[in-house]
Amino acid sequence: MERTANPRVKICCISSIEEAWIAIRCGASALGLVSYMPSGPGVISEELIAKIAACVPPPIATFLLTSSQDAQEIIQQVRRCGTNTVQICVG
Repeated sequence: MERTANPRVKICCISSIEEAWIAIRCGASALGLVSYMPSGPGVISEELIAKIAACVPPPIATFLLTSSQDAQEIIQQVRRCGTNTVQICVG
């Protein structure tokens, strides 16, 4: 595997369209959008996740952070949110 010339950086806990654009302008290659978690900071609604994900241009990755471990539930959540990547958080 070749080394990446430029590191890729994911900024988590994005909570608004404005924050998303600040992160993108500062060089983020991925944004973390936190859905319901049993604990932890940064949780936003699926509706807000969908609004943010819809305004993010390719090739920026939009990560849906979810605590669900059920495949069908995750698929439905990704469809509702419109993200292009999933991060499953357990614990």
